[in-house]
Amino acid sequence: MQYQLATAAALLCCAVPAAAQDAAPKPVTVSGSVTLATDYRFRGVSQSDKGMAIQGGFTVTHESGIYAGAWGSNLAGWGTFGGANTELDLFGGFKLPLGGGATLDAGVTWYMYPAGADKTDFAEPYVKLGATLGPVSVLGGVAYAPEQEALGNWSNTPQSKPGDEEDNLYLWGDASVGIPNTGFTLKGHIGYSDGNPGLGPNGTSVAPTGKYADWLIGADYALGPVTLGLAYVDTDIGKAESAYLLPNFARVKNGKSIADATVVFSVSAAF
Repeated sequence: MQYQLATAAALLCCAVPAAAQDAAPKPVTVSGSVTLATDYRFRGVSQSDKGMAIQGGFTVTHESGIYAGAWGSNLAGWGTFGGANTELDLFGGFKLPLGGGATLDAGVTWYMYPAGADKTDFAEPYVKLGATLGPVSVLGGVAYAPEQEALGNWSNTPQSKPGDEEDNLYLWGDASVGIPNTGFTLKGHIGYSDGNPGLGPNGTSVAPTGKYADWLIGADYALGPVTLGLAYVDTDIGKAESAYLLPNFARVKNGKSIADATVVFSVSAAF
């Protein structure tokens, strides 16, 4: 799809008056999106108790490459972090073009849970390297959250202690390819978490079972500013492996796993 847009833009530039072509680009741009999804999966684990999620966010970008924004979603069950039913992420960083379609992106995300317990918020710096060649885009990233109470081991393991602080590492890779002359884009993701193997101050953990892998494979279909998404999401967290996390790490409705395989449908509108 990106390839199609680039081609259309090139043709359009040939048709507009020279005065319009010479117009200076805006120094600051604002972009955003709103999404309705059948489940909110964060690194493979449901944060909405396998229920519907309404999500949205915006990003303000300066021509220098500096950007900042916010993103939010409703929560339920495991994802509520001490009583909050909302996640609000604030982020900022700097994106640097490297040439040849490659981009380096470094920043930090502050995860907030309004109305939840005070010790649930945490910061996570990240570095991402992306590249685009025609219809193919790839992205690799490292997110490392330094030691914080929200990531600590407070319960359910022999090493647990109130006030404990732990760190968390997340590695991931994404790839997508647009199918020429269609609105379809195929996408894939794989990630690896390494963090606290116990439970945090409110019975949750950003890295359930400590070390695990998550993956996704799916497709998007663009209809103007609206995108329809379909994704198969799964993790390698087994039932026996996560037993010590119960009853926290289970769906409230029926006690079933919130990290097993599922298909997520979504509708997004960009602005």
